[in-house]
Amino acid sequence: MRLFEANFIFSTTDKDNFPNETLPEIAFAGRSNVGKSSFINSIVLRKNLARTSQNPGKTQSINFYNIEDNFILVDLPGFGFAKASKTSRQDWQKLIYEYIRYRNNLKFVAVMIDSRIEPMERDLAFIEWLENEKKNYLIVLTKIDKISASKLNETISQWKYLTAECKYLKEILATSAITRVGRDEFLAILKKFI
Repeated sequence: MRLFEANFIFSTTDKDNFPNETLPEIAFAGRSNVGKSSFINSIVLRKNLARTSQNPGKTQSINFYNIEDNFILVDLPGFGFAKASKTSRQDWQKLIYEYIRYRNNLKFVAVMIDSRIEPMERDLAFIEWLENEKKNYLIVLTKIDKISASKLNETISQWKYLTAECKYLKEILATSAITRVGRDEFLAILKKFI
């Protein structure tokens, strides 16, 4: 596995401060504590490029990471059960939507979903919004090292059924930041887009 040269560029909570970059961007979105930052770290084979925490809601800004001056990985704030005020959570959601809607160099969104949890209304609503916005996306099932093979197959089948009519879904990918399952497949998809 190749180690990527990766650097933190910028963090912001204001759409007017998005960095003036032309490199292709891949964004990671999902509920708090779903494993966005851990997956980013597993992609570049670093333990602490993106900050991780056991406490939901650690990522409270949009964080940009330059990967070998070739592409940018973008860690979006988590949504859901973060221990933050309702106003803060609404501000994060607005920031996420503005970033995805208006960022011209965004190639696709990796929608991170915990493979152990049944499909949730918030995830389905976000996917519907991406479809309405005509944005390419992947469903990235995380933490598959914590479930059985039969449960994983059931989860994948469930998501395939729920997204059967989706036009902008490119792939449903099973991953683990611990075992790095799905890393190579993710990088192959990323390569197609950039």
